[in-house]
Amino acid sequence: MRPAAHSNTPPPTDRDDLKTLKTLLPYLWSFKWRVLFALSCLVSAKIAGVITPLFLKDIVDQLSIPATLLAVPVLALVGYGFARLVSSVLGELRDAIFARVIQGAVRSVARSVFAHLFRLSLRFHLERQTGGMSRDIERGTKGIGFLLNFTVFNILPTLVEIALVLGILLYRYNVWFAVVTLSTIAIYIAFTLIITEWRTVFRRTMNDLDSKANSKAVDALINYETVKYFGNERYETERYDGNLASWERSAIKNQVSLSMLNAGQGVIIATGVTLIMWLAARGVVSGEMTVGDVVLVATFITQLWAPLHFLGFVYREIKHSLADMERMFTLLNVGAEVDDHPAAQTLAAKQVAIRFDCIGFGYDAKRQILHDVSFDIPAGHTVAVVGASGAGKSTLSRLLFRFYDVGSGGIRFNGTDIRELTQDSLRAHIGIVPQDTVLFNDSIYYNIAYGRPGASREEVIEAAKSAHIHDFVMSLPDGYDTTVGERGLKLSGGEKQRVAIARTLLKNPPVLIFDEATSALDSRTEKAIQTELFDIAANRTTLIIAHRLSTIADADTIIVMEGGRIIERGHHRQLLTAGGRYAEMWRLQQESELVEG
Repeated sequence: MRPAAHSNTPPPTDRDDLKTLKTLLPYLWSFKWRVLFALSCLVSAKIAGVITPLFLKDIVDQLSIPATLLAVPVLALVGYGFARLVSSVLGELRDAIFARVIQGAVRSVARSVFAHLFRLSLRFHLERQTGGMSRDIERGTKGIGFLLNFTVFNILPTLVEIALVLGILLYRYNVWFAVVTLSTIAIYIAFTLIITEWRTVFRRTMNDLDSKANSKAVDALINYETVKYFGNERYETERYDGNLASWERSAIKNQVSLSMLNAGQGVIIATGVTLIMWLAARGVVSGEMTVGDVVLVATFITQLWAPLHFLGFVYREIKHSLADMERMFTLLNVGAEVDDHPAAQTLAAKQVAIRFDCIGFGYDAKRQILHDVSFDIPAGHTVAVVGASGAGKSTLSRLLFRFYDVGSGGIRFNGTDIRELTQDSLRAHIGIVPQDTVLFNDSIYYNIAYGRPGASREEVIEAAKSAHIHDFVMSLPDGYDTTVGERGLKLSGGEKQRVAIARTLLKNPPVLIFDEATSALDSRTEKAIQTELFDIAANRTTLIIAHRLSTIADADTIIVMEGGRIIERGHHRQLLTAGGRYAEMWRLQQESELVEG
């Protein structure tokens, strides 16, 4: 019994932007020297930018003197041009230096999230929805790029410029210029912050609905054949459209609130600009200021208000980016259900003896799957497990791979509890051919070579021959370069199973698990490959989970399970002679094969 599926990424319980930024900081600090150099370029560029209007004021004042004393203000013009050049060059240098920081941080975070997902337990991956989770990761990584870009290229430069301009206004002019400028900025930022916080709920709702719509769309497309079998195209379209309708309503609310925010910001800026220009005009009339001073103040206002107006947009988007990043970083907070012990040993063995010792286990605490299961698989021996569906057979293979930890008892490899071994080394010693083989949407060669990515082409082809699939592959127009389609849908069930067998043979592990490995093969192909499988298993510790009893008659030991318990064990002939459950299953299958024949 598997746990029920839920949506995708676990939603964060409380918004904590500071925590999100702290999570990002280590990824940035790995580029600390680039960050510091970019920040020094930023400050220097802004100083040069603020000095530029001072040269412009001198030019205007010198050109305003009586015509008899008119002369070209060469020094002021050179200073003006040089300041603009320095501001521009340092700004571009800052962008070039920081580009490596942004892209490197995005790459590092994406890699960390991707690697963490593979560390999580099978239970998490059975519950997740791929479409929604992939969209969360995509938005989160884009959010990092946006946050870093606009923080370093817009917010910090604007704050530095505001500080410099306020200092100049206080030093050169009436205190009211600085008071009005600072008050306008404070009101603008407060208004933007309050309204943006109110609007954030609309964006988060949009993201949730977008993820749900995408999850359902991906799920329906992956199950295309099932949708067609039941003629449910209209149902799936209407279900998808229902999610889009909810998203549409949220998107409209988001846009209306955005228009309200922009209008309010426009009113605040217009009021501030009018007051400052009135103060400047009054200063000229009273003789306290020159025309150059008015040009200086006007230039400062233009330099401040333009980025400040953009700052409202940037702040809104940064809040959205933080919300997107928060959802992605929530994945990193999901703990691994199965983790390595700090002192875990690395398994390195050419032969492995396995012992299941009084195993008790349930996927859910409310329902126990295995009850006191004990048996041995000596090194190099083959043990087969049979039983009706739901008897707990496939659960044994999941426990061997340590996708879950046992509830009680223990599984031992060469006498060592597998919980004391590293998961990587444990799984490197096990190969499996599952009942439901899922292939990558790549070439046949890639899917076989996946068993041991460093294998040579000759070794891959040899594995294919051993799995009796080489001749089939060579009959295809593209041979081993043939693409198998998503989840291997371009191949038949038997062809996929043989690719899976070849992949496991290439891995060449000391422990083999065949979980209904030939269930998708026709009788002729099954007989052709069965002898090969037993030859391969001859010197390996092998667990066969089987439905067709004819495939396991030569196993060293056969275990019969029912209701999560072992009810019989022995050799094929011993079990037939005993006349118990195995003998009954054998008789029923023989009769069924006679009828089919």
